[in-house]
Amino acid sequence: MKSNPLFENRELSWLRFNERVLEEAEDERVPLCERLNFLSIFQSNLDEFFMVRIGSLYDQKLVDPKARDNKSGMTAGEQMEAALAVSRDLCHRRDRVYAQIFELLKEQGISLVDFHTLGPKHEKKLAQRFKKDFQPYLSTMIVGKKQVFPFMANKEIYAMAVLATKQDKERIGIVPCTSPAFKRLIEVPDKPGCFMLAEELILHFLPLMFPGFSVAAKSLVRVTRNADIDADAIWDEELSYRDHMAEVIKRRKRLAPIRAELSRTLEAPVVKRLCDNLNLKENQVFSYDSPLDLSFFGDFRDLMRSRAELFYAPRHPQDSALVDLEKPIIPQIARKDLLLHFPYESVRPFLGLLNEAARDPQVTRICMTLYRLAPHSKVVEALADAAENGKTVDVLVELKARFDEESNIEWSRRLEQAGCHVIYGVEHLKVHSKLCLIIRETPSGTQYITQIGTGNYNEKTSRLYTDLSYITSRLDIGQEAWQVFSALLEGKTVDHTEHLLVAPNCLQNKLADLIDEQTARARSGLPGHIRVKINSMSDKTLIEKLIEAGKAGVRVEMIIRGINCLRSGIPGETDNIRIISIVGRYLEHSRIYLFGDGAERRSFIGSADWMTRNTLKRVEIACPIEDGDCLDRLEDLFTLMWSDNCAARLQEADGTYKRIYPGITAPVRSQERLAEIAAKAAQKAQQAKENATGGTRIG
Repeated sequence: MKSNPLFENRELSWLRFNERVLEEAEDERVPLCERLNFLSIFQSNLDEFFMVRIGSLYDQKLVDPKARDNKSGMTAGEQMEAALAVSRDLCHRRDRVYAQIFELLKEQGISLVDFHTLGPKHEKKLAQRFKKDFQPYLSTMIVGKKQVFPFMANKEIYAMAVLATKQDKERIGIVPCTSPAFKRLIEVPDKPGCFMLAEELILHFLPLMFPGFSVAAKSLVRVTRNADIDADAIWDEELSYRDHMAEVIKRRKRLAPIRAELSRTLEAPVVKRLCDNLNLKENQVFSYDSPLDLSFFGDFRDLMRSRAELFYAPRHPQDSALVDLEKPIIPQIARKDLLLHFPYESVRPFLGLLNEAARDPQVTRICMTLYRLAPHSKVVEALADAAENGKTVDVLVELKARFDEESNIEWSRRLEQAGCHVIYGVEHLKVHSKLCLIIRETPSGTQYITQIGTGNYNEKTSRLYTDLSYITSRLDIGQEAWQVFSALLEGKTVDHTEHLLVAPNCLQNKLADLIDEQTARARSGLPGHIRVKINSMSDKTLIEKLIEAGKAGVRVEMIIRGINCLRSGIPGETDNIRIISIVGRYLEHSRIYLFGDGAERRSFIGSADWMTRNTLKRVEIACPIEDGDCLDRLEDLFTLMWSDNCAARLQEADGTYKRIYPGITAPVRSQERLAEIAAKAAQKAQQAKENATGGTRIG
């Protein structure tokens, strides 16, 4: 199967996205502590990429080594090889950025050292501390003829030594470097602001851990394990679904290694021995000049918290100018649809709505889907209160939300204890939709308050991710939302909808129809226009529809943060398609679909990216926006982001991305502009309220 120049491989496209994150760490215009944060995000992103995507390719290679990706034509093995090579280049670049940033940290009085930069005096003091505070809590493992290679936990750091004696062949000694008994970041005695990582301390004093041996070579080692486990494939009917998912989590912790990282370069025979024990190829071993785990950056950021110039200027979510939090919210929604934009606006109106519904005697039922939640979830508190107040509360908790399974299991128990009816979704499908339905029985009949969002019900990430939340009392939307919940309560999905786009049966086909409508307009000589903002795009059916639309003359404008398998700007093929990616202070997470212009425009927000996993293999919901003010706001939002010339990158015809610079035009940093717009709107609304009441609010 030949590769198609119009398509980009999914895995390589994702690595291009993480490269854009790394660019933020490189950018000298970004405040120093924020550069630290982007470097840490780059590493955590790459960890997850190896655990999930490389892990998935590893499994595909074992099951069907000849199968090819339907866009790039590459086998799983070829994709792995290419992704490993690109990852290695990015990690070398990461090491260079790390060195540059730490030179700047020294100017702030903070340094991270090892024993090459310390004298005998400090080494002696650290040796004393090692013997007292570390050595008693460390265990040693020696790999020999009678001792098997130990299990290395996912992403944990180990000190490894090549041990030798006069009588014996070389052995491998291993010491885990993590313990609750000591912190990872150690302040060097008598050197304020000078720190060392615990694993470097342990590595240096390894000879004390292995008396009778000489240490011929040593390095820190970190193993990444496959986390791509199919929960449905190993379904155990003897267990409850919740207990089954707990078993899945245990199994995942012991899946096959797919990467080993070293802090020192070791000789080839030692690396081969490590690979043999971990069942890795040598190209799956990475050696770095920077620490194996960058999570300690958070500690450094905390140390410099008082230095405002090293951080982004403070930005706080504003109260929406469109809702009065001092008055009941349900009547306000009954009069006018509400569109909230996080993190520029606060999540308080939605939380207030939930708490109001929990107490409202006319509310009989609350239905909600939960995918990821904040550590101390106010959403769960409100649902629990509603159940305790006698409401019927149906909550779908998705236990297959990757890496949130354990917390979701605990939340499901808490909700059940409060009297909520908890269900766990549909067989073989994740429920990724963000849907909340409040049902009221009033003297004039049944009233529905429906909320549909682009992001999780997570108060913490609502301050970090850009998301949209639409709340409406529209009867047609409420009735269809109830159809969706009724199906989910029976373990089913809806087969037909008039208004909502609902995957897996009524989203991809409806999006294809909407694209076709614009294509037909262009072919008949009328203007066609498609604007889409999503996180990722890999659905081949929709990509082919977009290519067809572009060839027909439809103007296609797309803001895609991450994975993008379509190459735009290819003459004669995709030259009517323009794609940008915005990476900045906040994680772009909202999904907007706009078709057409003027009176015939069709607009939606929803939970679904344009990936096959979203359009055909999950329960996702997108909602039409028909309120004129909300429509105008969506278009203004897209237009502003499309004009970004500071944080945006334009995709080139070869699939690479090039940063857009202001040039002779005024700089537009869309996230900053949106924060300013929200602040001004909130101030104006507050001033109007004060003028109406004839006084000034104090406090």
